[in-house]
Amino acid sequence: MGAAAMDIVCLGEPMIEFNRQSDGRWLEGFGGDVSNVAIAAARQGAKVGMISALGRDQFGDMIMDLWHTEGVDTRYVTRHAEAPTGIYFVDHGEAGHSFSYRRAGSAAALMGPQDIPPAAIEGARLLHLSGISQAISSTACDAGFAAMECARAAGVTVSYDLNYRARLWPLPRARAVIHQALRSADIALPGFDDASVLTGHTAPDAILDVYAALGPSVIALTLGADGAVVQEGSARHTIPAVPTEAVDASGAGDCFDGAFLVKWLETNDAAAAGRYAACAAALSVRGYGAVAPIPTADAVAAMLSSGA
Repeated sequence: MGAAAMDIVCLGEPMIEFNRQSDGRWLEGFGGDVSNVAIAAARQGAKVGMISALGRDQFGDMIMDLWHTEGVDTRYVTRHAEAPTGIYFVDHGEAGHSFSYRRAGSAAALMGPQDIPPAAIEGARLLHLSGISQAISSTACDAGFAAMECARAAGVTVSYDLNYRARLWPLPRARAVIHQALRSADIALPGFDDASVLTGHTAPDAILDVYAALGPSVIALTLGADGAVVQEGSARHTIPAVPTEAVDASGAGDCFDGAFLVKWLETNDAAAAGRYAACAAALSVRGYGAVAPIPTADAVAAMLSSGA
């Protein structure tokens, strides 16, 4: 796959996931928000690449094998001999799922602006990254801004998921960086909980007002079990939740992102992309792990045709 053929290139950190099961055992899988987005987009038929770094270790080999299996272009992934691949653990309780990370000093956290390959971005239709892409280190933060600057100069669409994680950085810094990044984004993909903390608002319309004022022309605000609200220009569309039997919401927002971006690139219709993505996310919560349950385009189409 040539770089010029890529629809979407994603910048960020992939990770190995250990998901606690009801019997106490740990189910091994894959995660990392932008990697999840890349795989979700690839399963919808897009040509996708990753800009990232992995350790030259067993976990890094596993992630490379996963991307190759999923058809994700890895030519812009570097391997470090000493820095490790990040891992995380998922627990489940009455309040939902919780995460514990082991990513300090990971290979991806060592990335800086010098590691951003212009050819990867200039040859893509869309660059996607997130708050987590910039939160894992100060150099990674700078790398994110460098990537967005490269995309803007090349006329490449920029998509940004807020994905605020309080454990990674203080709220004032997170708010400053994320909101500055959104000024360079064409598409904003906030989740309600993150956006509420970052903006101080609890009403979806107020959140949309804040982010529309920053500059993105398309905003898809996900509301969990309440669906989503999608704004395109001045028009706002309510996207109803798709009924589903949820067992694990890990990665559901990432699945929404990947499906949304593919459908938006295909149709240039944010409302249609929102409906498609809501269906994909509903399917993704029916199994454990962030990656394994991500549906294919055929599965989403079948659910949509059934009247969901």
